[in-house]
Amino acid sequence: MNQQKYSLFTTIAMIVGIVIGSGIFFKSDNVLIYTNGNILLGILVFVIAAFSIIFGSLSVSELASRTDEAGGIITYCEMFWNKSTACAYGWFQTFIYYPTITCVVAWVSGIYITMLFSIDSTLEIQVLIGIAVITIIYVINLFSYKIGGYFQNASTVIKLVPLAVIAAAGIIFGHPVPVLQNDIVTAPNAGLSWIAAIGPIAFSFDGWIVSTSVGHEIKNSKRNLPLALVISPIIILIIYVFYFVGISTFLGADRVMNMGDAHVNEAALRLFGNMGAKLILTFIVISVLGTVNGVIIGMIRMPYSLSIRSMFPGSNKFIGISDKYNVPVESGVMTYIINIIWMTIHYVTQKFNLLPNSDVSEISIVLNYIGFILMYVAVINLTRKGEIKNKIKGYIVPVLAITGSLFILYGGMQNPLFKYYVLFCMTIIAIALVYYNKYVINKK
Repeated sequence: MNQQKYSLFTTIAMIVGIVIGSGIFFKSDNVLIYTNGNILLGILVFVIAAFSIIFGSLSVSELASRTDEAGGIITYCEMFWNKSTACAYGWFQTFIYYPTITCVVAWVSGIYITMLFSIDSTLEIQVLIGIAVITIIYVINLFSYKIGGYFQNASTVIKLVPLAVIAAAGIIFGHPVPVLQNDIVTAPNAGLSWIAAIGPIAFSFDGWIVSTSVGHEIKNSKRNLPLALVISPIIILIIYVFYFVGISTFLGADRVMNMGDAHVNEAALRLFGNMGAKLILTFIVISVLGTVNGVIIGMIRMPYSLSIRSMFPGSNKFIGISDKYNVPVESGVMTYIINIIWMTIHYVTQKFNLLPNSDVSEISIVLNYIGFILMYVAVINLTRKGEIKNKIKGYIVPVLAITGSLFILYGGMQNPLFKYYVLFCMTIIAIALVYYNKYVINKK
């Protein structure tokens, strides 16, 4: 029997903690590369991405308020579409979406940990640290969910420190007004290549939907989950814009682009010297670890949520909830194995530069918005049936959410690797549908 153990604050901390973690720290340079150093266009893309997520959260909150069953978005697909869609989307999230995000963020934690302790920062060392991070966080969340929840709350608060400090430094010392005024002049000459910045920004904003996977474990879920889904994206947008302007004006856009992921450490060194930079890096490491923790909290439940619907291979092995630890331990172990496999794939793609200016996390993030669109259409269908009385919530909000998602999809299409990402994801979805038709339907 599941206990309702996560509070509203923990749920908001989970969303903010997952979304604000690594992306804003190591994707800012990618955004500036796509905008050719134009900070104003970068802000515009952040706002567009937030636009999609804010209205998306408002839409999903309508579905979340109607159920507290296990499965989150799998449950929404099953209830408001059909079981085969739920199976396909569940496989996509379990085998691609969650693990690609987890392994990339864990790898990023390795990058910043090597900086913090002045370790030789080879790809191999970074990946090994990432694997160690994943292992430790799995142990914590499988055998003490309370510690996992406490760490999520603490890391969310801690991660705001470097963001606030660097944002303030940029605004005070970086003289953003003349820089942005110049960007206004040069923006019309930028063409449309800046739209491709939606890819890395989608990563920076990604993760808000993860909280739905533990919806059945949130206290007063039908009230608190919708509230968390609405409050969190607004907080995130405000923090992101201030940080992006701060880091870009303090160091200069060209410097950020040239230094890549090391630009955060450069800003900390300039502001506080070696000791201060170590402190800021410590906060950043905790921030990134909080993101890994939040994603893993969500991912642990995925095979369990599919298995209770007989939609996962060997479902009878993954439907148990540990009486001692009150989490689906077998389900968690399976997701740990999936993560390690993806970390190996990530290592190979980085080692041989198979995904230029990209990584495996971008395989699924943009395509995930197709699944979100299905959720928004479900809200419109509920309104047409008279189950949602408020026409603004039932029509205007989901239409705006769909518009934002389509823009993100269009931005993702600018990536030359997009067609390969689509092919790979569609292959997994096709396998899921074959499994559903062969094993799930035939069991009935």
